[in-house]
Amino acid sequence: MGLFLLLALLGIDGANAGIHSLIYQATASSGVHHFPEYVEVGLVDDVVFSHYDSNSRRVEPKQDWMTRLTDDDPEYLERETRRCRDDQRSRKNLMREVQKRFNQTGGVHTLQVTHSCERDNETGEVRGHYQYAYDGQDFLSWDLKTLTWIAANQQAVDTKHQWDNDEGRNKYLQYYLKTHCPAHLKKLLDYGKSSIQRTELPSVSLLQKTPSSPIVCHATGFYPPRAKLFWTKDGEELHRGVTIEEVLPNPDGTYQMRAQLKLPDPSEDWERFTCVFHLEGVEEALLTKLDKEAILTNGKPEDQTVPIVVSVAAVLIIFTVIGLYYCSLASVGTDRSTRAGKRQRIDSNSSAIELLSDN
Repeated sequence: MGLFLLLALLGIDGANAGIHSLIYQATASSGVHHFPEYVEVGLVDDVVFSHYDSNSRRVEPKQDWMTRLTDDDPEYLERETRRCRDDQRSRKNLMREVQKRFNQTGGVHTLQVTHSCERDNETGEVRGHYQYAYDGQDFLSWDLKTLTWIAANQQAVDTKHQWDNDEGRNKYLQYYLKTHCPAHLKKLLDYGKSSIQRTELPSVSLLQKTPSSPIVCHATGFYPPRAKLFWTKDGEELHRGVTIEEVLPNPDGTYQMRAQLKLPDPSEDWERFTCVFHLEGVEEALLTKLDKEAILTNGKPEDQTVPIVVSVAAVLIIFTVIGLYYCSLASVGTDRSTRAGKRQRIDSNSSAIELLSDN
């Protein structure tokens, strides 16, 4: 099978480049010390653009391009702040009701709320979602077609019936998800276009810890995070012996990911294998042939470096910050377009051992 046909079958021929999303993620919590009782972040195409918490009680812009929006619409932040305060109050009340239904009187508990819309610019199709989760488990979800709520457990049934009978509220949610949210999404995209809708291709390296270890195809420095990385043999995608790892963030606002290949027969013709990277919105894929001479291993001289942005220590820090939920938001508030020229793609003190030591 040719590579072009393979990419078409995988659905990564760039057709999804016209899909954009606006997502609000909120968490109400109780019993969590030294953490706000309520936090909400807004993301447009996976880029955090706003942040609110119960400590500051203000919506704060997290991208430089938001300055242009607020200059043109001076009431924007005040409107968003009022909305977040109202949401904080109603969701904390709901959380107390849910705790009673679960017969809980104390401890650590969370209520997570996500509402979002996405629009396909090519077809004009709009999709909207509203979901609630309690203590990490599904609680309620909104069916936009029937204008009803779906209860995930018995404790959610009372709320479902109450909200199903609130016709005015349901009509508003329908309007919000199908009209207001897509219009807001378009507005944000217009102001943040140069940053949000940019594309940056990665540097790709082949790494191997030892001769018997899997061969790692490592792509770093790409944007947006919607990308695919996989191995092929004679143009056909491989599944057996291949491990695809999740996309991880870099400190400069770009992303990285890895695909591991375990060769079933090391004596096989290595040039039959290719690492393929495809970025959403970019027509052509990056192809990296498996070449023994190009692989960086622990056996290479230490002065040979690996073009990586994040060391193992940095990755661990990122995981820790993510584990603290939205504490990382303070580091997001720089316009990515102004940082592109400052990207540190190559750490001159890094080696292949740094990246491969956790395998």
